[in-house]
Amino acid sequence: MAYLFTSESVSEGHPDKIADQISDALLDNFLAFDPESKVACETLVTTGQVVLAGEVKSATYLDVQSLAREVINKIGYTKGAYQFSGDSCGVISLIHEQSQDINQGVDRASKEEQGAGDQGMMFGYATNETENYMPLALDISHKILMELANLRKEEKEITYLRPDAKAQVTIEYSDENVPQRIDTIVISTQHDPFDADDEKMLAKIKKDILEILMPRVIAQLPEYVQTLFSEDIKYHINPTGKFVIGGPHGDSGLTGRKIIVDTYGGKGAHGGGAFSGKDPSKVDRSAAYAARHIAKNLVAAGVADEVLVQVSYAIGVVEPTSIFVNTYGSANVDLKDGEIAKKVAELFDMRPFAIEERLKLRNPIYLESAAYGHMGKQPQTVTKVFESPYNGRIEREVELFTWEKLDFVDKVKETFGL
Repeated sequence: MAYLFTSESVSEGHPDKIADQISDALLDNFLAFDPESKVACETLVTTGQVVLAGEVKSATYLDVQSLAREVINKIGYTKGAYQFSGDSCGVISLIHEQSQDINQGVDRASKEEQGAGDQGMMFGYATNETENYMPLALDISHKILMELANLRKEEKEITYLRPDAKAQVTIEYSDENVPQRIDTIVISTQHDPFDADDEKMLAKIKKDILEILMPRVIAQLPEYVQTLFSEDIKYHINPTGKFVIGGPHGDSGLTGRKIIVDTYGGKGAHGGGAFSGKDPSKVDRSAAYAARHIAKNLVAAGVADEVLVQVSYAIGVVEPTSIFVNTYGSANVDLKDGEIAKKVAELFDMRPFAIEERLKLRNPIYLESAAYGHMGKQPQTVTKVFESPYNGRIEREVELFTWEKLDFVDKVKETFGL
């Protein structure tokens, strides 16, 4: 029997995502000026206030207040009417030095013997239902909100948009787990007050979403996904009505509260650890990226149509405590999942330092991951500029989203005889 599956995304102006972006902006600046920095930065945003907390061990010093304001303004919180603005909000820093008890379990005389920064389990997932090996419902949700943000910043076709927004997509699948059609799309977007009454206001917003936003989104999708859209889709546009009060004035935001949006939209599994604000010695982040890298390369190589990879660690211990693979019965090789996992362990070095080196994670590459998902984006090389009143100005050429590279496909094919 056919079934429905739903995923959601949130915009860069959502309170939790503001917090994530501030935390990752601080991390990037610490790593830019001192690549050996150990960072765990948490951010709280609420009406007119930002609180920065966490632990840092670094040879550099940053103007964290200015960096936080810069992120807030870039997102689009620049007006007093929002009750949260980068130029006027208070910024309180409670960041302090990293615990030596934790540090002694991570640092080693030899970097190769670096221990895991924490215990826990991390998951990576990939599916061949999209070109970027991501679950389709989440991929469309991200694209809806990225295009909505583009429309907001263009200030041409839709001029009343404010930064906070959410989207949700429900897809009908066949018994063979193949997407059949889009069933429901939910979009809630913050907006300026209207002179018109609420009924006319909502009609205007719905018309603009359906006639301006959605055609732009659908045009970006491959043809086989476009065929899933029909006139029968149920749309819920701002279903609660007026949405003027939003952002941190409407709800407080915290780093790490959107871990499902950040990963696979509820597909696969999640170990519970957040990403933003954490340097790569924290395996919550680095090992989750490495597990995605493994899963994506396995699917791209044809080992299976769908793959979940789990890895686990003990704090301060170099080797992972386990590596698990689940192909959901979709394997294209004559091996059991346990046998696939054994080959994966031989092919991919999952020691923390090896992950950092393989994926080039000791670079300032994280702010770009802090909104619209950490997985599924296009790997690219960019030049980033960092300026500090204490450290001067530097330019760094870095690779973004290295965990999305298909650089192990040939090795995987050779290992599995494909």
